[in-house]
Amino acid sequence: MRAVVQRVSSSRVTVDERVTGEVKKGLLVLLGVTHDDTSKDVDYMVDKVTNLRIFEDENDKMNLSLKDIEGEVMAVSQFTLYGDARKGRRPSFSDAARPDVANPLYEEFVEKLRAQGITVGTGEFGAHMMVELTNDGPVTILLESKKAF
Repeated sequence: MRAVVQRVSSSRVTVDERVTGEVKKGLLVLLGVTHDDTSKDVDYMVDKVTNLRIFEDENDKMNLSLKDIEGEVMAVSQFTLYGDARKGRRPSFSDAARPDVANPLYEEFVEKLRAQGITVGTGEFGAHMMVELTNDGPVTILLESKKAF
């Protein structure tokens, strides 16, 4: 499982001019799922996202987590995180999980965040989405549950 985590002051997702999710201060998480991901990968990502210390404390040091600031999460499914562009000019998405595998794990990610009391906005799985964000910092972190990077 891969994620691009961006610290935001706000984020909104629209599908066909309909807002599907909107959050204030917190994180935008673009989440990609591969074939062999399981609930264990979801748990890893939920723990990382909620406890990653990338918000400033009173000394302007990145020392606070999403939980510490009572932040919100915009969770967007993003199969293109498993795009492989090393060969040729057109990325291959063969490492991205099929929707019947990816969607349940994405939904589990969202539900586990909500179970921790975190407000979560979402996109719409498989839809063409317009993602708006105000990246605060900018701060952008890459996460990978298999710890490949």
